[in-house]
Amino acid sequence: MAQSKVIRIAKKIRPYTIKKGFLYLKHYGLKDFLVRLSERMEPEEVPYGPWYQEHKASAAELEKQRRVHWDNPVTISVAVPAYHTPEEFLCQLLDSLQAQTYPFWELCIANASPEDRQMKAVLDRYQADDKRIRVLDLKENAGIAENTNAAIFMATGAYVGLLDHDDLLAPDCLYEVAVRIRDEQADMVYTDEDKVTADLGEHYQPHLKPDFSPDLLRSNNYICHFLTVKKSLIEKAGGFRKEFDGAQDHDFIFRCSEQAEHIAHVPRILYHWRTHKASTADNPASKLYAYDAGKRAVEEHLKRVGLKGEVSHTKDYGFYDVNYQVQGEPLVSILIPNKDQRKTLETCIRSIREKTTYKNYEILIIENNSVEETTFSYYRTLAADPRIRLLRWKKGFNYSAINNFAARRAKGDYLLFLNNDIEVQSPDWIEQLLANCQRPDVGICGCKLYYPDHTIQHAGVIVGLGGIAGHAFLNMPGSRSGYLHKASIQLNTSAVTAACMMMEKKLFDSLGGFEEKLTVAFNDVDLCLRTVQAGRRIVYNPHAEMIHYESKSRGAEDSPEKVRRFQSEIEFMRTRWIDFLKKGDPMYNPNLTLSKWNYSLRAKV
Repeated sequence: MAQSKVIRIAKKIRPYTIKKGFLYLKHYGLKDFLVRLSERMEPEEVPYGPWYQEHKASAAELEKQRRVHWDNPVTISVAVPAYHTPEEFLCQLLDSLQAQTYPFWELCIANASPEDRQMKAVLDRYQADDKRIRVLDLKENAGIAENTNAAIFMATGAYVGLLDHDDLLAPDCLYEVAVRIRDEQADMVYTDEDKVTADLGEHYQPHLKPDFSPDLLRSNNYICHFLTVKKSLIEKAGGFRKEFDGAQDHDFIFRCSEQAEHIAHVPRILYHWRTHKASTADNPASKLYAYDAGKRAVEEHLKRVGLKGEVSHTKDYGFYDVNYQVQGEPLVSILIPNKDQRKTLETCIRSIREKTTYKNYEILIIENNSVEETTFSYYRTLAADPRIRLLRWKKGFNYSAINNFAARRAKGDYLLFLNNDIEVQSPDWIEQLLANCQRPDVGICGCKLYYPDHTIQHAGVIVGLGGIAGHAFLNMPGSRSGYLHKASIQLNTSAVTAACMMMEKKLFDSLGGFEEKLTVAFNDVDLCLRTVQAGRRIVYNPHAEMIHYESKSRGAEDSPEKVRRFQSEIEFMRTRWIDFLKKGDPMYNPNLTLSKWNYSLRAKV
């Protein structure tokens, strides 16, 4: 294993790679650089190259697509701003269009370098052979945004697809996009993508995306390629803006998505982003100005949708933090069920009282059949604090019923469900959760949990993982950021753990609270899915950080009674959410594994 790792590293070492490494070392510092280097060098559990060959459309599938009859097909205008495109790259781009199984397309090339004789010769040759290929010679190179607008202006189709001049489309790309337009009436469609070396010899770094996630889009332009947008929506949104050159697509996607009625995602690798020394695909540091433009794009978007938040760069190029602002100072009720475990509870309460910067909160401890005198002695010491109330639940343990009982007695506008084995790490944890929950589109906000050894216990929940649901990035070292930094950025998930999560009391009440048939497991997942069903989003916020001493007071699922109860709760979830489980978690990707937490590829069965 060690020898193979050395060989993999040696293969990647070239003068350019060494130079690039020094740039990253200077940017990140030694500690973070080594963490990211170890992540990059880690072997793929399912190697992507062979996986891609297995999963791309077969010759038989492509031929079947070519024979499909389309009633009232839409024309997709592929807009390409071109500038001194190398002859080989240009020919490969044009060939990838002509190989499309969907025939109703046109290629609109805005050529900002008409003096380039090699380009002209190639374009003239292809135009003569295929009337779907159209070229407009621009008088000057006005920059990527204006050149793209010129290409869009040429479009006669009802939809416009955006393609960079040195990249490639898979042959079934436009077919898959057209299916979503036809079947879902989508006015925006995006696909998964990967990177390919300049000589097309190696496909690598697949970007397997979730369905539309506005919080992820604010953290990073994850949509990127291949994007197709209804032309009328582009006109309404206003096209590309040159003041955002470098991040013009991020700004454009924000403005289109703000007005789109339906955004569809094709979970297939259909776009190949070519890498070479000058491209941002291979060397993000080559266009630092673009990340400042991206930050401004996020800021402008927040203003347009009426959200107050401070945007900042992260250490990872092209990724951003949005620190939303709390509106007013509403009362937050922190609900903590407890049975004995005085030291555990004491650690939890102490961390809240000593570290929390938010002032307007109350703590409701729900006492559930404790027997140790030391527990009641501790309760008596807490009685002096007017912010702490003790409630008594005399029935058997039922997490859902206990919290519903406490929620009915909570005075706060917001409910913060908290396990007794949590220790606060982030002083502004309440502000981080509350500011998100105050957003009108958000129903629940969850946090990032670590085990005491600082490995990750929770970074969002993936529905379907392990059968019903599981935690993303479980046991991953806390110093790592995970697949495309998803453990360390705000994004939308389908669920979060109730070990620490917040929601508005009105919403909780309107949904009927926790499902009391789920006494221990999956009650949080069920509540989150009902919240999504009601039209609200779930947010995972990694900036609210806690240590979780994992269910000390409940114990292991090792008795016959507990095993039977757990199996019955699995069956309940399968029955209630069978359609959701069959379709797959929209905030994940069907090409990713459901047997591990690490976003590795799902092997083909």
